[in-house]
Amino acid sequence: MKKGEIYEGKVTEVNFPNKGKVECENGTVTVKNVIPGQNIRFMINKKRSGKYEGRLLEVLEKSPLESVTDICPHFGVCGGCAYQSVSYENQLAIKEGQVKKLIDNVCSDYEFLGITGSPVTTAYRNKMEFTFGNEMKDGPLTIGMHKKGRHIDILTVDGCMLIDQDFIKILTATEEFFRAEGLPYYRGNDHKGYLRHLVVRKGIKTNEMMVMIVTSTQLDYDMDKYKDMLLGLDLDADLASVLHCLNDNLADAVKCDELRVLHGRDHIYEELLGLRFKISPFSFFQTNTLGAEKLYSMAREFVGDYKDKVLYDL
Repeated sequence: MKKGEIYEGKVTEVNFPNKGKVECENGTVTVKNVIPGQNIRFMINKKRSGKYEGRLLEVLEKSPLESVTDICPHFGVCGGCAYQSVSYENQLAIKEGQVKKLIDNVCSDYEFLGITGSPVTTAYRNKMEFTFGNEMKDGPLTIGMHKKGRHIDILTVDGCMLIDQDFIKILTATEEFFRAEGLPYYRGNDHKGYLRHLVVRKGIKTNEMMVMIVTSTQLDYDMDKYKDMLLGLDLDADLASVLHCLNDNLADAVKCDELRVLHGRDHIYEELLGLRFKISPFSFFQTNTLGAEKLYSMAREFVGDYKDKVLYDL
């Protein structure tokens, strides 16, 4: 096999993190973003120490595991999800096998309790980072997620099943607003432009919402107009925080040189197991609030009576 050549094969297993083992007539190749049982067409893009890596080009035949039809309209194009066509029960089974294999590689004497599913499987995310760009060269302004395998193409994910309707309303209203304003998005190839990212957070238990627009400093624009538009939206949540982050860092990441509070405060609150947390736009917080509660409840059960013990966060 040579770099640049195209082959076909079957995915026999997928190891963590999403590395598919593909068997073909010419040997075994690692291909990401595949599902066990699929027949695929792929291109060899790396050869290292006698091992080959390929890039997925096309799914020729679906896996028997792909039985779900009520899936996100952007699935397959958006780079955000890989397993939506697989039932949640089978997703857990795949994950269980991957986790157990990792543990087996370093430990033999243990009791494996399996994988516990999330209490919610749709509209569960409490944070999203969207990127400004366009879906195709010279196309209109878009804001959303990167297309699968296309770092520069941005897809407006207004049908995303990971977020609730407040996120969708803010996403689509932001796109319409800045299209009308005619402001340019920031291009990573020449580092020119203004609009960079949109960060949205929501307290699932507190019903507080945060919106942070991220721009460069290359234009002097009155962001109060954007804030007023957001405050006029019909949201179920309380829009407790609207922020403007100025970022001239060259990396394609949400960093902050200066933070301006346009409305409310610079944080929102969320609650887990009766505890109240103050969340800034840059705080790390589990993105599945109800799933985090389940996780921490199980950890607390394992610890047992901890009132007279010292707990270490390692």
